[in-house]
Amino acid sequence: MNAHSKIAQPSRRDLVVGATMVGGALLVGCSPADLLSAGAKTQIGAFGPFVKVAADGAVTVVSKHIEFGQGSHAGLAAIVAEELDADWTRVRVEFAPANAKIYANSMMGAQGTGGSSAIANSWQQLRTAGAATRAMFVQAAAAKWNVPAAEITVRDSLVSHARSGKSAGFGELVADAGKVTPPEAPVLKDPRTFTLVGTSRVRRKDSTAKSNGTARYTQDVRMEGLLTAMVAHAPRFGAKVKSFDDTAARKVAGVVDVIQIPTGVAVVARDTWSARQGREALKVVWDETKAEGRGSDQIMAEYRAAAAGKGPESLKWVPFDSKGDAAKATDGEVFEATYDFPYLAHAAMEPMDCVAIVKGSKVKLIHGSQSPTMDQLAVAKVVGALPGSVEIETLLAGGSFGRRANFQADYVAECVHIAKKLPKGTPLKLVWTREDDMRAGYFRPITHHSVRIVLDKDGYPAVWRQRVVTQSLMKGSPIPSKGPLDATAVEGALGSPYLKATPVVDAQLATPDVGVPVLWWRSVGATHTAHVMEHTIDQLARKAGKDPVEYRRVLYQRAGAKRHLAVLNLAMEKAGPVPAGLARGVAVHESFGSVVAQVADVRLADGVDPKVERVVTAIDCGTAVAPDQIAAQMEGGTCYGLSAHLYGEVVVDKGAVQQTNFDGYRVLRMNEAPLVETHILPSDRPPSGVGEPGTPVIGPALANAMLGAGKPPVTRLPIVRNV
Repeated sequence: MNAHSKIAQPSRRDLVVGATMVGGALLVGCSPADLLSAGAKTQIGAFGPFVKVAADGAVTVVSKHIEFGQGSHAGLAAIVAEELDADWTRVRVEFAPANAKIYANSMMGAQGTGGSSAIANSWQQLRTAGAATRAMFVQAAAAKWNVPAAEITVRDSLVSHARSGKSAGFGELVADAGKVTPPEAPVLKDPRTFTLVGTSRVRRKDSTAKSNGTARYTQDVRMEGLLTAMVAHAPRFGAKVKSFDDTAARKVAGVVDVIQIPTGVAVVARDTWSARQGREALKVVWDETKAEGRGSDQIMAEYRAAAAGKGPESLKWVPFDSKGDAAKATDGEVFEATYDFPYLAHAAMEPMDCVAIVKGSKVKLIHGSQSPTMDQLAVAKVVGALPGSVEIETLLAGGSFGRRANFQADYVAECVHIAKKLPKGTPLKLVWTREDDMRAGYFRPITHHSVRIVLDKDGYPAVWRQRVVTQSLMKGSPIPSKGPLDATAVEGALGSPYLKATPVVDAQLATPDVGVPVLWWRSVGATHTAHVMEHTIDQLARKAGKDPVEYRRVLYQRAGAKRHLAVLNLAMEKAGPVPAGLARGVAVHESFGSVVAQVADVRLADGVDPKVERVVTAIDCGTAVAPDQIAAQMEGGTCYGLSAHLYGEVVVDKGAVQQTNFDGYRVLRMNEAPLVETHILPSDRPPSGVGEPGTPVIGPALANAMLGAGKPPVTRLPIVRNV
């Protein structure tokens, strides 16, 4: 550690904050970052919290965001490398330690990855970090060579002064550069001079490790004395352990202990197989007094009744868009439709798992942490620790789609509950099977939409009435609410250009309580709002006898939605004529700051499931940092969304999930995946989301293709029923 390195230590104030937080009190005048990072000890190097330069000149970018397959680490590294003028082949990425005060997601106020925000919220921060580091090397070289700093150039980690012929690599200058005071406001490059960002050179840094098996996931963690646990969860949501008989479980070879925790009964063993066999030998009696007893059909029936004005008086409706007087505007032809959306599983390739080491109030977690701050808060509550004193070693994760980040940090807290009852310092790995995650995990909520639209004389919306009924994703959130509206439930409809183009709007949301745990799912509210808005617009266009593309163009022009119009035009231009024998559907949707248009060419045949052959995608995501990764995300998001629209459905019967694995929860197969072409609209705006915006658009594009081919509207999903 050089003279300019420092360690962020907890102050007396931090300790008071932490103590009051653990005790449930609130300290006035303390920032959220202080609260969330109380107890943290994070080493910061000479070049700041985001950049490290080794003695051999290699550059490490410290990422506050997890990499779980989305490819964001490539883009994050490229942002720094561009401003630093580092040799791209010698740039690597490592995970940041858990410290919300230093590594908070600026869009969340806590450390975490989600909302397609990794590149967007890091753009300015990492550009500044790279530029500051470059300035430090330039200043060090100028002082060493006694030449003007303005005459020094940097390229591929080589610092040069042309007039004197002197040059040196980062490694030769790192000691001197580390002593330079970083500039507070370094000069950033003109984006027009970028040589790395926005090019095909920005490729993933983890491909080789993932290909040869050296990439490290939670299941790869090995250490002396490591035990493995599996938990028997209640078959119905809300049920609790009444009693259990562990006699047979303890007789299973390799079983070490059986422990009751708040979420069930854990079997601890020397290996995964023994833990699983021990769990199967358990006999648990469940108290279902407060368990959810309804099923999917009953819940949906209640939602339909509520949207029709027949719900309980206690159900509160919150407006999310309102203008004009819908009650007085009744003249004109009326269009009405309802839409039903099922529960969906996240179904990440790597089910939930975590390693915990508990030594009193000191805890170390090793796992693919999507939200270190939420993990710290949950664990601090379990062991009575300062949030920041919960150390987290973040690893790669095999997918998430939102599952690994929830307010309860469910599987993480579960692991710590078990580990704290073992001998002090015993490392424990908690393993969830696919069946565990499918039955006891969190889900995209069941949702119902009711739409009633009065049309003007030209067939365009004059009055738009919409009712949305779904569970709130933000209930129980530690994040302060800005009002009664849960915007995550209606994002995509909220601020829609179609509502902006409609003179009178009455759009409201109701969020009933249901005992099924729900969570954001890739593209969150847009997973249902995109279908409703885009499929409704297609039906309105056809009802008016107008071309759906031209119909959209008129509404976009009325709403001033220039970005929507631009991506629609680009997608249509690149799609070309409709191939013979195929039906074509179009959809456009904005989510996470990006606008995506998709043109889907679909093969339809009697008695055969719809087959999407080709998808032409146009996206406006601001500055395209990593074009190849953007294309990959559009491809992955398209397949993920298509899978859900065609087949995705989790069925709950009397409070119990019926699907247990991919045999019952069908997903898109490789031979069903369409060819996806991605075209990026040039932009000088800062980057916006990419990981999720490709998911919600393909479903309505498919439904619109079917509609154009004479099929009935798709008002209930999935299109291909599994049950």
